[in-house]
Amino acid sequence: MSGAADRTRAHGLGGFEETLKDFWVSRPRRPARGRKIAGVAAGIGERYGIDPVIVRVAFVVATVFGGMGLALYVLGWLFFPGEDDQVSPVEALIGRGRSTMSKGFTIVLVIAFFPLVSLGFGSGWGWFNGGGIVALALLVTALYLLHRSRGHENRPVAHAEETMTYPMSTPGAAAGTDPLGAPPLAWDLPDPEPAYAPPPVAPVHEPRRPRSKVGAATFGAALLVAGAGAACASMGIAWFSAQHVIGLVLAVLGVGLVAGAFARGGRSLIWLAVPLSIAGAVLTSVPVSNYSGGFGDIDATPTTAAQVQPVYSHTAGDMRLDLTQLPPTAPVTTEVRAGAGQTTIIVPQTADVQYICQVDAGNVNCLGEQTDGVGRPAVTGRDLGTDGAGGLQVNVNVSQGAGEIEVRRG
Repeated sequence: MSGAADRTRAHGLGGFEETLKDFWVSRPRRPARGRKIAGVAAGIGERYGIDPVIVRVAFVVATVFGGMGLALYVLGWLFFPGEDDQVSPVEALIGRGRSTMSKGFTIVLVIAFFPLVSLGFGSGWGWFNGGGIVALALLVTALYLLHRSRGHENRPVAHAEETMTYPMSTPGAAAGTDPLGAPPLAWDLPDPEPAYAPPPVAPVHEPRRPRSKVGAATFGAALLVAGAGAACASMGIAWFSAQHVIGLVLAVLGVGLVAGAFARGGRSLIWLAVPLSIAGAVLTSVPVSNYSGGFGDIDATPTTAAQVQPVYSHTAGDMRLDLTQLPPTAPVTTEVRAGAGQTTIIVPQTADVQYICQVDAGNVNCLGEQTDGVGRPAVTGRDLGTDGAGGLQVNVNVSQGAGEIEVRRG
């Protein structure tokens, strides 16, 4: 039998059932200091000797990929006792001990837990369908392996219930005589010899552990995945969009963070995972990949109807389309598709303009018709100009992912 197996059995972790029982008995306690919300991540980090920041990132990633992070955090809030509590809030709710959390707030958390779980297992939450199940399996497996490898370390001391002791007295003691009737001098025994005190032992300084290579290896693997995804996207494979490539890189970083929690390394990966998560969330909510044409600014001033392009499309950047130099003879129809940026279309003072303007997230001001926000309906209408009906006929259709749209007269 290996040494690791011997240590595992010595701490009562011989099997799956024994591990679960030992986890419940020695489950993390939520500290009063170092907490951000309820101390769940800080308690897990302190219990198993890992950086609480890694635990918080794991909860955030589990929330983004499936929505289970919030439900698991609330579950830890309900079943992990506070640092100075006898039992957890749920146990205190059923009368098994004392907890500093009020019973009313505990009931609120219990009620909130069920819709959070339904969000995690339902569709429409997170980047991938079924992500809640995957996130739940990964977090539970990581916690199980942490307890198997480090469950014997930093075991919390349970707070015992307060008890009171009372001195016992007998009539004989009050009278100064022995209750057994023996003469007082018969109980004079020699003083005990002093116990042997071993000599002080000098502290043993453990050698410094070599720096873990988990961070560098994970960073290299993430670069390879990002490069392979970009290459597949350039070859025209539709699945490898920016959102999916970022998701694959975050998955690699997540594996590295979990491995680093065991190997005591990889903390620097957090500074790469956080901005990538924000970028992925933005790209998911605003589908800029649906708008082709590249990046940069566009400034066009056509002088004939033939020079007006049927479609102006670009991914990101500012666009300025000046139609004031067109002759008032042939009608003009054009469409603008922009991912992100500011789009400005200038029409003549006397033109008859038919417009449709829509932005997924941002502001619209089309000839005085305005809207702003996220997911707002399109602004449509017709404006005959300063001279009423007659003049250049202009039809514009502007759709944009994020930014600002303006149609005005010049």
